[in-house]
Amino acid sequence: MALFIKQDLDERSELQNNIAAELNRRARETSQLQDQPDGVNDSQYIKDTKNTTSLAWVWIIILFLVVGISIWLIVNSMAR
Repeated sequence: MALFIKQDLDERSELQNNIAAELNRRARETSQLQDQPDGVNDSQYIKDTKNTTSLAWVWIIILFLVVGISIWLIVNSMAR
C-alpha cells in the first residue's frame, strides 16, 4: 500500500487513480463519522432509566459477603 501511494501521478494507471480516489473518499467519510456523537445518551433504549444511586457500594459489599460466606461454607463442608 505504501509503495502504491508513493508512485508519481504520471506513472499511475486509470485503475490506480480510481483506487486512490476511493481510498481518499473513504478516509474522509471515516474522519467525519468520528466527529459525530456516539448516540448513546440520546438513544431510545436509555429512555426512562436512572443513574446508579449512592448506595451501590452497599450492594457490592453484600455481594462480596454472600460469595465469601458461600466459599467458606463449601470449604468447611468438604473438610469434614
